[in-house]
Amino acid sequence: MTALLVLAVAAGAVFAWTNGVHDAANAVATSLSTGALTPRIALGMAALLNWLGALLGVGVALTISDQLIEVPAGRPGLVLVLAALLVAIAWNCVTWWLGLPSSSSQALIAGLVGAGLVAGARIDAAAVGQDVVVPTLVSPVLGLLAAWLLVLVVGYGLRGLSRRGTLRRLRIAQSVSAAAVALGHGLQDGQKTMGVIVLALVAAGGHDATDVPVWVRLLAATALAAGTAAGGWRLIRTIGRRVAPLDTLRGFAAQTSSAVVLYVAGAMGAPISSTQTGTAAVAGAGAAVGVRVVRWGLFRRILLTWVLTPVVCGAAAALVQLVAG
Repeated sequence: MTALLVLAVAAGAVFAWTNGVHDAANAVATSLSTGALTPRIALGMAALLNWLGALLGVGVALTISDQLIEVPAGRPGLVLVLAALLVAIAWNCVTWWLGLPSSSSQALIAGLVGAGLVAGARIDAAAVGQDVVVPTLVSPVLGLLAAWLLVLVVGYGLRGLSRRGTLRRLRIAQSVSAAAVALGHGLQDGQKTMGVIVLALVAAGGHDATDVPVWVRLLAATALAAGTAAGGWRLIRTIGRRVAPLDTLRGFAAQTSSAVVLYVAGAMGAPISSTQTGTAAVAGAGAAVGVRVVRWGLFRRILLTWVLTPVVCGAAAALVQLVAG
């Protein structure tokens, strides 16, 4: 039992690290593509703010640990957590290698549900639908529309102003918006790791699902920040350059829209995907200056990945639970 608990906690830390590598692009890709920030400054800033953001609250963590699933006690519950984490780690690695921005959150939650169904865990279907599925579907749409609108509004407001002064101010604004996305990413994704580690503690016995220990918060925050600092360059190139060409205005609009959606969802305790929100916002910002600017063929491949993520990860985690549980 103790060995399984240690493995689950270690897997949680590894998942947070791969999450950071996988999602570093969300905060820094557009700033790097427009030259607003250098790689060293961008990744260092993102890592620090990921760490701070993860420590800002526990609302998202409690959604994972206390509202979606009630894990069985003992070995079945620990295997359930391990199955979800291992599948999510593998999916993060595969999609990173392919350069396709997918949702670490979807992979993890789908893994928990898939393994939970096999393990006989009590799953609150209404909570999964209301707290996970609906926000996950709505957040990319909001990110896309908000970025599209912001490009039009800010672009109209900047007409007739000095190009040099406007560019300098936009680069400063984009740096601030990149920092806001990094903080929001920590608020969202760091807490998901905390929640799943708490599930492991609950399965091991004697722990309250509503209690997120300080050491769990620090472990998740530090692992996420370390992964972000490592940088996921394949995905940075995809989001920053391949989905749509970005200038400083469009980069600012995409990042600002993403940050707002992340903060609102975090305040609601809704575990949304920062990757899906950010990628959709990039597409929206690009479309604001011309629909043909966006590489829709690539975007369709990304959408297919989003659809496949819960299906593949849920089924794979269920299989692992069936074999090892």
